[in-house]
Amino acid sequence: MSRTFVLAALLLPLSAVAEVVDAGPAGFKVEHEVVIAAERAEVWQAALRIGNWWSDDHTISGDASRMSIDARPLGCFCEMLSPEDGVVHLTVTTVSTNSMLRLTGGLGPLGVMGVSGNFIWEFSDAETGTRVKFAYAVGGYYEGGLETMAEPVDYVIGEALRLLKEHVEGDETGSD
Repeated sequence: MSRTFVLAALLLPLSAVAEVVDAGPAGFKVEHEVVIAAERAEVWQAALRIGNWWSDDHTISGDASRMSIDARPLGCFCEMLSPEDGVVHLTVTTVSTNSMLRLTGGLGPLGVMGVSGNFIWEFSDAETGTRVKFAYAVGGYYEGGLETMAEPVDYVIGEALRLLKEHVEGDETGSD
């Protein structure tokens, strides 16, 4: 799982709204927001095809094409490691087609800590396309305090949203 989070020092400007909203020993919240130049239904469908845009660097297998989201209650944000082996990264807990997806659990190395979280993806109309907001709130126990995880998780969530935008808009510099 060492590939799952990169150093916060590599943080680049990723979106109009990008920040660690709050962080303390028992948890943190990060938010990122962009406008993607496409219709909401198109952005929603692209987001669900996560294996097409998620970073290989934030997988266990090193291959994002092994990632999938089953967008129904109790569906899986999963990564297949082999035909028999895999990882449940998060569980789908709410679906409102073309508007909101809530995934619950600990993403990446958070999954092996005493934490849980809600990763909410919101899609709304914007003047120039679709506004997409990713917000991830995590709480629980981590030796040394969860605030130490806030910036690395913020980077991963911001990068994911940037990659989705590039994928949908057809920017070949960071997407499939």
